[in-house]
Amino acid sequence: MSTESTASVSTHILDTSVGRPAASVAVSLSARSGAREQWVVLGRSATDADGRCRDLPALPEGTTHVRLDFETEAYFHTRNHSHSQNQNQNRAEAQQDAPAPRDSGAFFPEVAITFAVTPGEHYHVPLLLNPFGYSVYRGS
Repeated sequence: MSTESTASVSTHILDTSVGRPAASVAVSLSARSGAREQWVVLGRSATDADGRCRDLPALPEGTTHVRLDFETEAYFHTRNHSHSQNQNQNRAEAQQDAPAPRDSGAFFPEVAITFAVTPGEHYHVPLLLNPFGYSVYRGS
């Protein structure tokens, strides 16, 4: 919750390749109080079944920049591994000489989003994710 002297941050992830929330993605929240200052990790979380991080910590007073780090590789590895187990036999029969799929299926193994904040404002920053791209925006 933001106050007059602090900002607040929330996020969620939608896997646009399947049209569903991305569950169990590790997320790290870092902040700094000036463009030349060092990043300080404030906390870590993971998305729930609805793709939301509901327990990100509050930003300290004086925060000017925030970074959200999403660990997407493990999510795609888990998603693709369970999906491929169901289809491995059909693929093997159909394409005996086809190359094996990549380990995780993720071109971006991690996504780091950095943005500026103003005290008193709330920043909801959704991540729209697919194996070969992503998009972010300031939501409400």
